[in-house]
Amino acid sequence: MSWGTELWDQFDNLEKHTQWGIDILEKYIKFVKERTEIELSYAKQLRNLSKKYQPKKNSKEEEEYRYTACKAFLSTLNEMNDYAGQHEVISENMTSQITVELARYVQELKQERKSHFHDGRKAQQHIETCWKQLESSKRRFERDCKEADRAQQYFEKMDADINVTKADVEKARQQAQMRHQMAEDSKADYSSILQKFNHEQHEYYHTHIPNIFQKIQEMEERRIVRIGESVKTYAELDRQVIPIIGKCLDGMVKAAESIDPKNDSQLAIEAYKSGFEPPGDIEFEDYTQPMKRAVSDNSLSNSRGEGKSELKFGGKSKGKLWPFIKKNKSPKQQKEPLSHRFNEFMTSKPKIHCFRSLKRGLSLKLGATPEDFSNLPPEQRRKKLQQKVDELNKEIQKEMDQRDAITKMKDVYLKNPQMGDPASLDHKLAEVSQNIEKLRLEAQKFEAWLAEVEGRLPARSEQARRQSGMYDVQNPPAVNNCAQDRESPDGSYTEERSQESEGKVLAADFDDEFDDEESLPAIGTCKALYTFEGQNEGTISVVEGETLYVIEEDKGDGWTRIRRNEDEEGYVPTSYVEVYLDKNAKGAKTYI
Repeated sequence: MSWGTELWDQFDNLEKHTQWGIDILEKYIKFVKERTEIELSYAKQLRNLSKKYQPKKNSKEEEEYRYTACKAFLSTLNEMNDYAGQHEVISENMTSQITVELARYVQELKQERKSHFHDGRKAQQHIETCWKQLESSKRRFERDCKEADRAQQYFEKMDADINVTKADVEKARQQAQMRHQMAEDSKADYSSILQKFNHEQHEYYHTHIPNIFQKIQEMEERRIVRIGESVKTYAELDRQVIPIIGKCLDGMVKAAESIDPKNDSQLAIEAYKSGFEPPGDIEFEDYTQPMKRAVSDNSLSNSRGEGKSELKFGGKSKGKLWPFIKKNKSPKQQKEPLSHRFNEFMTSKPKIHCFRSLKRGLSLKLGATPEDFSNLPPEQRRKKLQQKVDELNKEIQKEMDQRDAITKMKDVYLKNPQMGDPASLDHKLAEVSQNIEKLRLEAQKFEAWLAEVEGRLPARSEQARRQSGMYDVQNPPAVNNCAQDRESPDGSYTEERSQESEGKVLAADFDDEFDDEESLPAIGTCKALYTFEGQNEGTISVVEGETLYVIEEDKGDGWTRIRRNEDEEGYVPTSYVEVYLDKNAKGAKTYI
């Protein structure tokens, strides 16, 4: 089966067919190129998606990835990033092994096709030229034969005519002979050209054209084979990355299987455990004997139920206090259901119950954070302190390694002075040693705080607190660190005895901020139900039955601001007075 013998007369159709084959090849190249663009775009979108959901560095979101579920999600993102890389590999391999190679092959194919069809046209033009020569010699032979016949007839006519001279007859005879000779020459020439044409035609249809068409057939078959190989390569390039993609998917599955709900629950406990104990039972308040009532204990004040606090303001109470519990505003106020109080505790923000706490709150709003993390619950504070100690130990070890390296270098310089001056390292060595000493002091300070939290050491005295120089004054505790507070006669929080002097200093500092303020107008009056000894800074003593002016009502912290005269004003527990607000006073609320 050969195009040269079967399609010897289909030159034009073969030319169209081979051009169609090249067009198909170029279409396939375009298809692969678009596939590579899709792979690159897909890989880019996958990478952007993975990057979008990656945790931001040095953010709270990064801490969330300690949980196994979040770790599994992070592993999935990383595996998807590798998955995207495999699509980039597909694109690169298809570009280099298919698109580029086929584009080069198409150029070679076009050049080869052009050469073969040029040879075919050249052979076709040659046979056409031979045919024209044959036709010309044939016409000339035919013309000479006709001329010879006419000359012979003319001679015979002249020879039969008796009126014609002998000379005219001889001339006619010679003319006839000449025409006959020309006809013979034309015949010989025509015969020679005919033989040559037949030979050329035989060569054309049996040698030249078959050879040319055979080369075109081979060229076309190579093109078909090349497309087949490219299609196979196209599939193999996809198949090569399947094992790696499978590993990425296996990694996702492994990450999913590594999720440990118990571990995540334990991490949640470590992250949010406060260290406080649950509140104890609420004690009964006997309102039939108001004079003997010591404290409004409906605030879940005693976590262990070990009795009421003493009547004296600032008296010591047993057990830890439940933080941020709202107090009754007056003895006559109707008690709310316990469930309402729990809901109120869960939804309300912490209250500032004293000048010291107010000072803390203002400091925290300004961005100050206690160095000893006293603003945190005990368990969280312990974790932060432990983390700080570990960081300082690492820094100490790093500085010690640097000191050892400098010491070794100094020894080398001492043994080989030409390598350097040993004295040049003294300053650096002293600086590193100083850094180590500073870090050790810092570590000891945090270890002492950590030991205090863990109960290994007794609580620090006021003198030790002041010696630290940074416990309250530089970094006041947060608002919600009320576990160290005591309970006032009405159940609200005040500070420990050991901190009273310090609280007074802070209260004094706080009061200085309001020295220039104008006196507040009275918004009502109040009557003292019980005697109250105002021993803390900012409070005022009242006697049972005394009438005073109200200048600031209870803001929810259990204290009411009153005034005796222009020079005497302060806070008293709201439950110790009966308030009569002036309805016409600006901003006053009548609740009695």
